[in-house]
Amino acid sequence: MLMVRLSRVGEKKYATYKIVIQEKSKDPWDKALEYLGTYNPHTKELKVKKDRIEYWLSVGAQVSATVNNLLIKNKIIKGEKMKAAKLNKKKNGEGEKARKRRKKR
Repeated sequence: MLMVRLSRVGEKKYATYKIVIQEKSKDPWDKALEYLGTYNPHTKELKVKKDRIEYWLSVGAQVSATVNNLLIKNKIIKGEKMKAAKLNKKKNGEGEKARKRRKKR
């Protein structure tokens, strides 16, 4: 399955990202079929090839949650935002201790 996602580039402690289309199972730093744009999280600058993104979505490519939210925020595509971050149980407060405390109440 093809996926539009971010590939990290840039210097140490100053990341920038390329927006690429590639197989979902491949490593994000592997070769991409096509480069669709760039994103700089420090300046919040997003540069994309809108026509190419629309083409890839029309042929069935999926979009990662982060890229989906960026494209919606910048009004490149329409739709609902996805939940991008997945918290583990410890950070979410659902660890073993939290469950025991809830049972005692």
